[in-house]
Amino acid sequence: MRKNLMRLTLRQLQVFRAVCETRSYSRAAEEMALTQPAVSQLIRQLEELVGQPLFEYVGKKLYLREGAEALQRAAADIFARLDSLDMQLTDLLGSLQGQLSLTVESSAQYLVPHLFAAFRARHPDVSLQLTVVNHAQALRRLTVSRDDLWLLSQVPTGENLEFLPLLDNEIIAVAASGHPACRLPAPSLQALTAWPLLVREPGSGTRLACETFCHAQRAHFAQTLQLGSLEAQRSGALAGLGIALLPRHAVSDDLQQGRLCELAVSELPLRHSWCVMYPRDRYLSPVAQAFVTFVRDNRPLLNRLSQPL
Repeated sequence: MRKNLMRLTLRQLQVFRAVCETRSYSRAAEEMALTQPAVSQLIRQLEELVGQPLFEYVGKKLYLREGAEALQRAAADIFARLDSLDMQLTDLLGSLQGQLSLTVESSAQYLVPHLFAAFRARHPDVSLQLTVVNHAQALRRLTVSRDDLWLLSQVPTGENLEFLPLLDNEIIAVAASGHPACRLPAPSLQALTAWPLLVREPGSGTRLACETFCHAQRAHFAQTLQLGSLEAQRSGALAGLGIALLPRHAVSDDLQQGRLCELAVSELPLRHSWCVMYPRDRYLSPVAQAFVTFVRDNRPLLNRLSQPL
């Protein structure tokens, strides 16, 4: 190892990580309670130690250079190891403590709080940092190893990942109660193309799965309305804007209360498994490892959670 790298400090890496996440020296300074000149000086010192520039401006936007991307991955690993050490030390005192950083696709946002509550009943000193994003955003977070674990409905191809199937994600067709489609006894997916289809934003895993499915079924909707989130899609269905293909968990209350009706489409439900995953070369913290073990060893409990909430 080059001697200069031995002179890196945790403070330098903390500031560097703040600049990477905010893509701004001034916002990083606010986050770290420093002045902007102090942040600039720390980054210059860091660049001298690694022997190359880390950032560059293109117009008014700050971009990471290759050396910064490599350092960002190393910094993430270093801080993860320190978090793990802290958890191990507290575990030696007889209690698992620490924080689980979990990124989930929005289709799982209604399930995860119940899952974590069951886990926390066994480990009450564990806290949760939950990030809810769409599939594409989750993949971007995965590439920089920003979190402990990820919960996705589709396992990315070409990635070196460990993954564990969790629960089935059932996608069903719904419409507002009183919608004409609700009066059809057993409509085909093709029959539903008479009405607009409410779709998620580009990058959504649910949207990609539904588009692939509709194409395979030769069900081509002449009109689609793009809504920016799962919640907006659900609200659009409640407002009577059209048909929506949504995870059953996301609309279970609406179905039970009669606000939405499930359309008895013969080709549905569309099933995908939510999977817990992490990079294969990633060192799991004790909390993350305990969560993976909990998921693996508690199938009966998870099956109960898979029932409509």
